[in-house]
Amino acid sequence: MNSPGNKHKNYELLNLIGYGLAKYGDGFLAEFGFRTKASFFEYCVHHGIAETASTVKNRMDMFDPFFPESGRRGWWQRADDYVHRKIHIDSQFGDQSVREFASLVKLSLTGGGKAEADSLNVQPIVRSRYKQLQETGLQAEQYFINNFTSIERFHRGILEDARLLGDGYDFQVNLDHSWHLAEVKGIRDAAGTFRLTEKEYRTAQEYQTDYSVVLVMNLNDIPSFVAIEDPTKTLRFAKKAVSGKTTHEYHSEAISL
Repeated sequence: MNSPGNKHKNYELLNLIGYGLAKYGDGFLAEFGFRTKASFFEYCVHHGIAETASTVKNRMDMFDPFFPESGRRGWWQRADDYVHRKIHIDSQFGDQSVREFASLVKLSLTGGGKAEADSLNVQPIVRSRYKQLQETGLQAEQYFINNFTSIERFHRGILEDARLLGDGYDFQVNLDHSWHLAEVKGIRDAAGTFRLTEKEYRTAQEYQTDYSVVLVMNLNDIPSFVAIEDPTKTLRFAKKAVSGKTTHEYHSEAISL
């Protein structure tokens, strides 16, 4: 594996391959015309997906603990560290057959164009889900949904999804005698910055200590939460105009774990 914070250029594709090998086993290999994992690993190296066969095997080992029916234990000691990747792929493709899932991987290998999708019989909704799989924001939100109670303030909370409402926050967390608004942002490395839209910034100003930006940091390796209460007072932001629009964005100072 690459070191934390150093995202592999084929990060999403390797995750899909590891998931496919762990979940579907020989059936996944057969969809690519291989009978052994070693041959498939070399195929991945030959096509520039990974630098070494071990890179592909490691990604399979990462997902093996979540599919015990395979008989392989993989990196069972670190299952809790990487379960978020399995959950994220499940959320988009958990109901796919081995042929459908292999077609998705083949599509990503060819660049994902419409002609390739048609030839592989990949449905438009599956292509759309693949695009979502690569979005940092969606991955962070999925991680928050599954793990928000590990944040001390939200330990006994009940989550309400507000993402489609467009009111400057993603979730309301209902607590015993109060509530709190959470805007979730993803940062792939262990350090970085984030942006608030003008709506998010104004909402943060309005609700103050009842509003937090929750950063899901280090998404490329082992994610961690950094919850920032009343962010417009806690952090420094640079106001920047959005090209071609009359609105502004607010860019945060650097944050690190």
